[in-house]
Amino acid sequence: MSTLSGTLEVPNASLHYQLRGSGPLLLISESGEGDADRSRDLIDQLAGTYTVATYDRRGLSRSRMADPERGATLNEHADDVHRLLATLTDTPARMLGCSLGAVIGLHAALLHPDQIHTLLAHEPVAPRLLPKDERSSHEGELASLQDLYRRDGLDAVLPHMARTLGIDPTHKNAEPGLTPQPIDERRRANFDYFIRHDFTAVIHDNLNPTALKDARTRVVPAAGLTTPHHVFDRKCADALSTLVGRGTAEFPGGHNGNTSHPRAYAARLRQILADSD
Repeated sequence: MSTLSGTLEVPNASLHYQLRGSGPLLLISESGEGDADRSRDLIDQLAGTYTVATYDRRGLSRSRMADPERGATLNEHADDVHRLLATLTDTPARMLGCSLGAVIGLHAALLHPDQIHTLLAHEPVAPRLLPKDERSSHEGELASLQDLYRRDGLDAVLPHMARTLGIDPTHKNAEPGLTPQPIDERRRANFDYFIRHDFTAVIHDNLNPTALKDARTRVVPAAGLTTPHHVFDRKCADALSTLVGRGTAEFPGGHNGNTSHPRAYAARLRQILADSD
């Protein structure tokens, strides 16, 4: 099945996006340094049911910014989603947001609720969903990771990032036959932008949790089965669950179950999206 690629001009940036499959539009907003190619094995499983749209978040891979050193706010990332959806469809879309992508989805759902029918928010890295003392603690964790990265580099910070988010870096229970995703120069550059700029966007996030209670978009909080309950991304998913009055949907794998368990993850996602139709 062929992949169609395009470029969308947005304020102060250009976005690379890709389309694959047929059926209702499903936009995937990736976690961390993930670009349009991040969930390729998951897309293989979904392309027979949906037209799957993925994109390089501004600052990553083939997307470009007028001033890369300025970074972007989460509202700007959400505006990119709004403009991308407006380009691709005139009907409400489904959206899968993973980690940072889930926070972007929450902002987009509040700012442009008529564009997103259902948002599956998998372990949003959104400290503002938590009580103030916990929020400050976890914002401090992110700032400390930034400091460590600036001082000692990517190889030093990755194990600490994994512990903070409850990620098993060995992926020992991953499905077989996955497409290799080595940390090459492009991923290193993406990690650099993500840690230096998107961490800052999360720390200074202005998300209004109260507004999510009345969101017109159907928001489905989600978390990985193996993500420890004490880490802040899982606590954010559960806090979102309380806000929207809907249980946390559990998915195969952990924080990155979309890449470690693409077959089982796709089956669970199709089930949840079908229930929302």
